[in-house]
Amino acid sequence: MATWNSRGLRGSLLEELINRTNEKYRENGLALIQKVPTPITPIKIDKESRQIKLAYFEQKRTVDYIGAVQGIPVCFDAKECATDTFALANVHEHQVNFMSEFEQQGGVAFILIYYSAKDYFYYLPFCDLKRFWDRATGGGRKSFRFEELDPKYAITHKQGVVVSYLDALQLDLNTREE
Repeated sequence: MATWNSRGLRGSLLEELINRTNEKYRENGLALIQKVPTPITPIKIDKESRQIKLAYFEQKRTVDYIGAVQGIPVCFDAKECATDTFALANVHEHQVNFMSEFEQQGGVAFILIYYSAKDYFYYLPFCDLKRFWDRATGGGRKSFRFEELDPKYAITHKQGVVVSYLDALQLDLNTREE
């Protein structure tokens, strides 16, 4: 059973930026993406501040976001990385399985990674995640290095949108058609 405490808020800035991006996309009629809530059961609550101090997750999470972009079903997870090496332990097997099944149903799955030391946002297509995952489960590296990423999936700020991932999504779709 997974537990939660205040350390779990480390990625909240990244999620806030993605939430703002998704709201902008919704306002402009480009996409409808929602944050998937994580059901928790509180165990310890501070009576004065009424804040949850300890809780456990009721079920395994799938991904952070799910929705549609111009009629295309998408799901993705948001991850933050403080170094040039992304540990695959940050992605869980049930998430990879869900993303795989999502893609089998005609959807597009990916991970948005924020490399905080570089202030660099990256769109990791599911096929690349799967390649790194398979390498790890086959006895290889349990991580991937920044240098292994294809720079064409870098996310740049665009028209007031910090995590403007739609261009990378389009590139991912175009690559699938080739």
